[in-house]
Amino acid sequence: MIEMPAGITAAEDAFDDTVWEILGQTYSLKQVSPDSMAWHAKFPPGTFVPPHVHPTQDEFVYVLSGRYDLWLDGKEFVANAGDLVRMPKGLAHGIFNKSDADATSLFWVAPTRSLKELFERIHNVPDPAEVVRIAAEHEVDFLPPPA
Repeated sequence: MIEMPAGITAAEDAFDDTVWEILGQTYSLKQVSPDSMAWHAKFPPGTFVPPHVHPTQDEFVYVLSGRYDLWLDGKEFVANAGDLVRMPKGLAHGIFNKSDADATSLFWVAPTRSLKELFERIHNVPDPAEVVRIAAEHEVDFLPPPA
């Protein structure tokens, strides 16, 4: 991975035209370097990322529109437009759009590690179990479903 070039990624654009469709959500890459990666995310109603852990990355979500219901380390929270969600490495977290409107946000992780490669591999993979299997190969560990 090369160092990050200077410049602007316009609101309607994706860096290097990179857009991923992952289990009903749309992720548009905004920035990538070895130190961090940022992407715009659109979560349609009813979509979610189940509880998981990044053991080697801090993750952040700046909510642009809508609402996210969050599960952070066993506790439930709500984040609305303008809120910043902080998820330190090793903290189990899940992100859900339980509303009837799209939720949009800017996500970023630090450091990048192999997250870009993970997104490339799970782009358009329709089977959640396969997504979970591939994620485990890229330092993202999904928790088992609740009993």
